[in-house]
Amino acid sequence: MNAPLLAAVTDYIESQGGGQGLFPTAIDGFNIVRSFQSMMPMRNIYRPSLCVVLEGAKELHFGDERLSYRTMECLVVSVGLPATGRIVEASEEVPYVGVLIDFDVATLRNVLEQLDALPEQSEESGPCAFVAKVDQPLADCILRLVRLLATPKAIPVLAPSIVREICYWLLSGPHGGEICKLALPESNIERVVRAVSVLHTNFAETLRVEQLAEIARMSPSSFHQHFKALTSMTPLQFQKQLRLLEARRLMVTEAANVAEAAYKVGYESASQFSREYSRTFGVAPKQDALTQQRLHTAYASRTVSASP
Repeated sequence: MNAPLLAAVTDYIESQGGGQGLFPTAIDGFNIVRSFQSMMPMRNIYRPSLCVVLEGAKELHFGDERLSYRTMECLVVSVGLPATGRIVEASEEVPYVGVLIDFDVATLRNVLEQLDALPEQSEESGPCAFVAKVDQPLADCILRLVRLLATPKAIPVLAPSIVREICYWLLSGPHGGEICKLALPESNIERVVRAVSVLHTNFAETLRVEQLAEIARMSPSSFHQHFKALTSMTPLQFQKQLRLLEARRLMVTEAANVAEAAYKVGYESASQFSREYSRTFGVAPKQDALTQQRLHTAYASRTVSASP
């Protein structure tokens, strides 16, 4: 199951110049990663997505949760989440290779509506990320997506149907109950996701739990409970992570200085911002920005090039 898929992904990487880092593709929301070495922990915002490991191993930390996944396992993330990812197994001989596929909730919902019966769900809210095995139907879909990259004109016609098929296999698989909660209107997850979306959009503003609970149509205590169960963070902790990550992005990609970044993300004091940034990332903002700029240039600055 793994060999043809790994070979196809490797061929695509070599067609894009080889090496390591993030390899974007012509299919929107579909990216490939390769690394020849274990990487230091990287804090980022994980979008709702499917992250499949073809070779090597990786870890994800968010709040009090730690998830490990390796060859032919996948990480499913149902909520845009501030988290720390780390490649833990990779070498020149056996590099880490993974593919990332963003979820489209509208597509998930459309596929869900066509199922004969809803997947069985638990009543309780659980973490918004989990690890599962990659079965043959899912691997076949990903292989077809990769092979489609060789015929760009076919992508807008065929890629949407393959993505729909991926949604079907996920919804009909052993974790379908967890995934369908993302698409079901008025589920606890869908309600909390509304509030999470407001946090992502308005993280620089002062937002009270009562406001977020009203958006989610829950009582403050119920909202806090479901939010913590889903993200392993309180709303305040979640917002702080969003602010610090956006400040890092401003310093790395837009050359903002420390004070500019602090004020743009909602801090009134640059010194408070620097203290919280250092506690979160383990290094002062200016020093971290320089390191992240080098990493961005080395690993994440590619654009899609035509295959030779």
